[in-house]
Amino acid sequence: MSKIVQQAVRVLEVESQAILALRERIGADFEKAVQIIASCKGKLVLTGMGKSGQIARKLASTFSSTGTPSVFLHPAESSHGDMGLIEPDDVVMALSYGGESPEFSSILKFVARKGIPLIALTGSANSSLAKAAQVTLDVQVSEEACPLGLAPTASSTATLAMGDAVAMVVMAEKGFSSSDFAEFHPGGSLGYRLLTRVRDVMHGGDALPTVGLDTPIRQVLSVMTHKDVRGAAGIVDEKGDLVGVITDGDIRRRLEKSDDPLTGVAKDLMTTNPRTIDANELAEKALFVMEQFKIQMVFVLDKEAAQPRKPVGILHIQDLLRGKVR
Repeated sequence: MSKIVQQAVRVLEVESQAILALRERIGADFEKAVQIIASCKGKLVLTGMGKSGQIARKLASTFSSTGTPSVFLHPAESSHGDMGLIEPDDVVMALSYGGESPEFSSILKFVARKGIPLIALTGSANSSLAKAAQVTLDVQVSEEACPLGLAPTASSTATLAMGDAVAMVVMAEKGFSSSDFAEFHPGGSLGYRLLTRVRDVMHGGDALPTVGLDTPIRQVLSVMTHKDVRGAAGIVDEKGDLVGVITDGDIRRRLEKSDDPLTGVAKDLMTTNPRTIDANELAEKALFVMEQFKIQMVFVLDKEAAQPRKPVGILHIQDLLRGKVR
């Protein structure tokens, strides 16, 4: 192993150990911090200087995207008018490894005077910040990953990890769901996957390949090859409810076993109780169903309709791939 590789591995080991050490500090103070934030009627204001400020900005974004409105307040700007950002129903989370940043002085006095809850993430339990806070989360590390022991590395990683832990538990406490997450992340492939419903990508109307129980096999084949989605036909009863399906696999097996494969009607060949998906389900769920049961397509029903068993569409796995659901 070269010296360069050894140095890189050491950095990762030091930082990973710093995170693992935090497990022993998750207790009553952590629970209290979560409860304060989860019950906050205003917003969460995060603040920090230098590297801690950069971590605070990231955490503000994480909290905001997971159901807790959050903003970043620069400590040095707070005493020049920006303190007005902090409102009576807010909670303040201050990040400072040493806990003695002079820029915090105005914020600490303000929140104390206004009775605003203060949560501290610091590596110094005896610091001015820790003493001013209602709750202190200890992010102390035994060493920095920096070869000189100077640059914030393991300490900033530990602070970020602790902040993420708080954010994720608060999210769970609030019952924040994947659909809520999608609303906050409408852009990109993730948002598309979480927002796209089956009805958005299915084939319906004239493109829907359905036939009756007594439809001749020859006509069934015609429907299966002339619709937009080829290779399957849904079999419906006299009420229009889906009772079976015929796929190209069924046709191939009939060709192998029958001397006269085109005789008979749909009900002689269909598979009963076909897999279906509701039109309002996430397209992601449809993909899961297809992969789980190793099928290429599913018929779509609408459980909210007057006829919940009547097919309203058909969805092929290629539709999901083209729609970038995967």
